Amino acid sequence: MITKAQGLFLVAAGVFNLVIWPRFARAISRDDRAWSGQHWHSRPTAFFWVHAVLIVTATLFAIGTLWIAYRAHVSAHAGPPSA
Repeated sequence: MITKAQGLFLVAAGVFNLVIWPRFARAISRDDRAWSGQHWHSRPTAFFWVHAVLIVTATLFAIGTLWIAYRAHVSAHAGPPSA
């Protein structure tokens, strides 16, 4: 079982990542290196795809981290299992 402080750390890490990565995605989509021509009207470059994979992976890890924190919180407040 994890402690309350560890659970709060997991929540903070999850929320931080859910806030930061979408903002980073917006910045990448506006970067000239992400497109072979005009933004959103040309093909995305490898720069775009590499960062897209990083953003999706980090966001999934953030959701997983929040899920672990939630499950730890629920199990800490649940009574002993009934027989």
